[in-house]
Amino acid sequence: MKQVDVLKNLKPARVWHWFGEIMQIPRPSKHEECISAYLVQWGEDHGLETKSDRLGNVLIRKPATKGYEKSPMVCLQAHMDMVCEKNSDKKFDFMTDAIQPVLDGEWLTADGTTLGADDGIGVATILAILEDKKIAHPALEALITVDEETGLTGASGLSKSWLKSEILLNFDDEDEGEYCIGCAGGIDTTAEIDYKQVPVVKGHKAFKLKVSGLKGGHSGDDINRGRGCANKLINRILWEGTFKFGMRMASIDGGNLRNAIAREAEAIITVPEDLVRTFKTMVTRMGKAMQFEFRTTEPDLKFELRSVDMPKRLIDKETQERLVNLLYACAHGVLAMSREIENFVETSTNLASIKMSEGSIHIATSQRSSVESAKLAAAAKIESTFRLAGCRVKHSDGYPGWTPNPDSRVLKVGVEVYKKMYGREPIVRAIHAGLECGLIGEKYPKMDMISYGPTLRGVHSPDEKIEIKTVEMFWNQTLEILKKLK
Repeated sequence: MKQVDVLKNLKPARVWHWFGEIMQIPRPSKHEECISAYLVQWGEDHGLETKSDRLGNVLIRKPATKGYEKSPMVCLQAHMDMVCEKNSDKKFDFMTDAIQPVLDGEWLTADGTTLGADDGIGVATILAILEDKKIAHPALEALITVDEETGLTGASGLSKSWLKSEILLNFDDEDEGEYCIGCAGGIDTTAEIDYKQVPVVKGHKAFKLKVSGLKGGHSGDDINRGRGCANKLINRILWEGTFKFGMRMASIDGGNLRNAIAREAEAIITVPEDLVRTFKTMVTRMGKAMQFEFRTTEPDLKFELRSVDMPKRLIDKETQERLVNLLYACAHGVLAMSREIENFVETSTNLASIKMSEGSIHIATSQRSSVESAKLAAAAKIESTFRLAGCRVKHSDGYPGWTPNPDSRVLKVGVEVYKKMYGREPIVRAIHAGLECGLIGEKYPKMDMISYGPTLRGVHSPDEKIEIKTVEMFWNQTLEILKKLK
């Protein structure tokens, strides 16, 4: 494949080389066929034992270097899929188009889309290690999984007999200078509410209401940062319009992915002609009020109302009222902070997306918690809200959390390496996001695991970026850890 020019002078060269290759391969969650096939071919081309399973997970093994033959085998682990988010005005097809990287000072980002450094940089690092014949290391297994972002199904479907390793290094953390040793479990709660299509109302004018400019972000890592949820914000206006202005709705569309905070939402609405002026005043007033509320965390928040052609049909009035009541009542954000760990989110919920199909409205939410009973209680809370509105409700199977082990051998090695290399103590913590370590640990309960990586910001949004210098720090740190695991 053609090298991406903007990456040519970045270090370590081979990591950025493979990241450039990966950016040209389509890899949306649940559509990893191309990247999975590429990785299998890559392993075979490099003369390494390579296999894939029925899901598309790829496993590549590399023998130990001299002097490490008796050392415990180490698994290097990352996921091959990426979150596919783009700005609304960006023309881009994630199934066919290559990601376009952009240098922004000390950071690398993408042109109007997610960058895919989550977790493409982890995959690229693994390939650079596997191809390098000078690195000292124990026998290695590289496990690169599918569909981490939309359900962790690759890790969930992993065979209990596939791995031989005793130690696992997960490359899916987003803050240089820290080691993650635990994570939250999660579950998705979805609802469907049926509606009837009814004729438009005479004497109404049609508008598109849009909320945009929000930061969005990861529904685990960013849920406590005070960011706005587009679905909640647009509904404040829709609720006011429904019950005080006789507004009618034709459609609503907000958010996209279960694990991303909704950045944009829009609705096609109609308003009685004699109330248009006061309705516009209300939208301006409420928009300014919400901009003031979020002035610190969402400085670019925008509300737009513009005239459009009259829609052909509307959502029936009863369903519309149930929907806007439901969206107001549905919880979003932090539900509980940890009682044991200072400033650590214990339980949260994300009102992720609202989509429509013929005759049905679909609402997706996700709940997370480091306490299993609290996770289930949060899911029941959301289910109760949905059922009060007459929705059909489903829960995903969910995934387990990862219980921290502060006595981990590989953690002690990592801390020692980091202190020696960089002259400061790394942060050791658990995170509110979900990691594949929870599922892998459930299948391999004796596996000693840590998760770490370079610094990423804005993940799961078009603002995603990676701090360039931390990639080299992460690379050097990893090589030294492997050297010490003798």
